[in-house]
Amino acid sequence: APPPPGYRLRASRAGLDWDFADPFGFGPGLGPLDDHLLLEGTHSRLYDRLGAHPVTWDGVAGTRFAVWAPHAARVSVVGSFNAWDGRRHPMRRRADSGIWEIFLPGIGPGAPYKYEVMAGDGRILPLKADPCGFAAELRPNTASLVTDPAPFAWTDAAWMAARAAGDPRRRPLSIYEVHATSWRRHPDGRFWQWDELAAALIPYVADLGFTHVELMPVMEHPLDASWGYQPVGIFAPTARLGGPEGLARFIDAAHAAGIGVILDWVPAHFAQDEQGLARFDGAPLYEHPDPQRGFHPGWGTGVYDYGRPEVAAFLASNALFWLDRFHADGLRVDAVSFMIHLDHGRAPGGWAPNADGSTRNHEAIAFLRRLNALVAREAPGALMIAEEATDFAGVTSPANGDGGLGFGFKWNMGWMNDTLRYMAHDPLQRRWFHGLMNFGLLYAFDEAFILPLSHDEVVHGKGSLLGRMPNGAPDGGGADDWQRFANLRCYYGFMWGHPGKKLLFMGDEIGQWREWSEDRELDWWLLQYPQHQGLQALVRDLNRLHRRLPALHAGDAEARGFQWIDADDEMQSVLTWIRQDGKSLVAVLCNLTPVPRAAYRIGLPRAGRWREVLNTDSAVYG
Repeated sequence: APPPPGYRLRASRAGLDWDFADPFGFGPGLGPLDDHLLLEGTHSRLYDRLGAHPVTWDGVAGTRFAVWAPHAARVSVVGSFNAWDGRRHPMRRRADSGIWEIFLPGIGPGAPYKYEVMAGDGRILPLKADPCGFAAELRPNTASLVTDPAPFAWTDAAWMAARAAGDPRRRPLSIYEVHATSWRRHPDGRFWQWDELAAALIPYVADLGFTHVELMPVMEHPLDASWGYQPVGIFAPTARLGGPEGLARFIDAAHAAGIGVILDWVPAHFAQDEQGLARFDGAPLYEHPDPQRGFHPGWGTGVYDYGRPEVAAFLASNALFWLDRFHADGLRVDAVSFMIHLDHGRAPGGWAPNADGSTRNHEAIAFLRRLNALVAREAPGALMIAEEATDFAGVTSPANGDGGLGFGFKWNMGWMNDTLRYMAHDPLQRRWFHGLMNFGLLYAFDEAFILPLSHDEVVHGKGSLLGRMPNGAPDGGGADDWQRFANLRCYYGFMWGHPGKKLLFMGDEIGQWREWSEDRELDWWLLQYPQHQGLQALVRDLNRLHRRLPALHAGDAEARGFQWIDADDEMQSVLTWIRQDGKSLVAVLCNLTPVPRAAYRIGLPRAGRWREVLNTDSAVYG
C-alpha cells in the first residue's frame, strides 16, 4: 500500500532521533516538455528548470535539484546536510533526457552542494559543481551554493523600454572596459564588492561621458590570472565580488545613471578543473567527443560540442540568463574566431578539416546564428558583439540565408593593429607607413565595427598605450614625455573622429605607464600630475562630443556618413575627412607629426565660418 499523505520518517544515529520528510515521497518537478525541448536543443530557459531552486512543495520548504548527466549510472546531491555522502540522496533519472532530479526538504539558500556522479563503468568521479549553479563558494573552495530565487526589485523599466527602441548602430556607443577586481582595491589588497564599485565606478564612467561599461568575465572561474576567460560556473557571478544580488544592484544603479552594462561572455571553451564540465558524467558531454575539436591545447581548455542540441540549449540559455535575470545590455562574445574556424590558433596536426576539406566549424556557425536570432527576439535592444579577427564575411549581417552570423557589432582588430603599429613609429618616419592609417576605410563599412583599445593591448610585454608612443622615456620621467602625451592625445582624436563605435580599457584614460596587471589596482596617483589630468579631460571631452554631435556617431556603420577630404598627404602625415549625418557636418583634421602646419589649406564641402570644437593640443589637455 502507498504511504499516507504527509508521512514523515524517523532516523536514529549515535543516540539521537529526528524526524524528516522523505525526499522520495515527492514527485518529479520536470515534465515531458522539458525533456523534449532539451533533446531538441530549443529549451532557451534551462535555468528555470535545471540547477538548485528553493521551493515549497506540498507545504514543505526545501530545494529542487536537477542536473543533466545522461551517461551516469547514478547521480546524488551531496553537501554538509548529508555529510557529503552520495548514498544518502540518489536522484531520479528522467529516462528520455538523462536529467536527474530530486527535492530535498529542509535545504535552503546558502547551503553548499555538489553532485556525486557514478560513471557508466561504475567509477565515482570527483565531486562536480552544478553546471547551472547560480552562486558558488569563494575560491579555493569549489562548491555551488543554493540561492534564493526571489526576483530582484528592478527600478529600470524606463531604461529597458528605451533600450528596445531605435537602432543601436545610429546611437552613440563609447565603452569603458573594466576588470572589476583590479579597477580599485582596498589598501590591504582585498577586492571591492559590487556595492562599492557601484558607488565609485558608475559616477566615474558617467562623468567621463562613456555610454557603457563592459565588464571582463564576471562568471565564476578558479584562476585569477585567467581574468575570467576560463570559467567553470557560467551561471554564477563570481564570489570575489559578492553575491548575485550585488551584481543586480550594480546594473540597476548603472541604468539609473544612464549607463549600459555589457558582459564579456565565453562560449568558446571552459576550464578543465575537476569540479567543472570536463567529462562531467564520465564521458565527453559538454565537450566535443573528437579530441581535435573538444580540446584546445593552446589554452588547455575544453571546447563545447556546438552540434549537440543539449549543449547548444545550455549555452543559449546561459546567454539569455544574463540578459533576462540581470538586465545586461549586451554580451561581448569572446574568441568567435576560434569557434567558427577549426584551424584558428591550432598548430598543424592539431586539427582536422571537414570531409570536404573546408576549415569552417559549421556547427558553431549554426549555433551563433540561432543564438543571435534568439537574443533579438527575447531581449530587444541587447547588443551582441563579436570578438572576431578573421575575414569571415557577414559577422554583423542578418542571420538568414545570406550567410550572416547576426551580430550587432564586431571588434575591428585590423584597424587596431594597423594604427597602433603606425603610432609606434617616430613621427618623422611615419610618411613611409601612411597606408596603415587610411587602409581601414577600405573596409570600414563592410561590418558594423567597434574600434577596440582593449585589455589585450596592454599586457604580455606590449607595454601601456602611453609607453608605446615614441619620443620619451619608456616608463615616464623623460624630458620628451610631452611628446608621448601629444602622440596619444592625437591618436585618441583620430579614433573618436574615425567611423566606428569606441572601446577604451581602464587606465588608458589616465595614461598608465605600467602594463596592466590583474594583481593590483590602477595607478590612480598619476592624476596628481597635469599631463595625466589633461589626458583624462580629453577623453571626457571626446566622449561628450561624440554623444552631442550626431555626425560623429549616427553614420558609424554607413558609407554615406564619411567622406575623405585628403587621404593621401603622406609627405606631411596629415589626414582630413568629413563626418556627416545628413543634417550636420564635422571636419576632422589629424596632423600626425610634431611639425606645425600654420598655412595648411584644405577644401571644405560648404562655404562659411567653421568653428573649432576640439583641439588635442589645447593647453587645457596638458
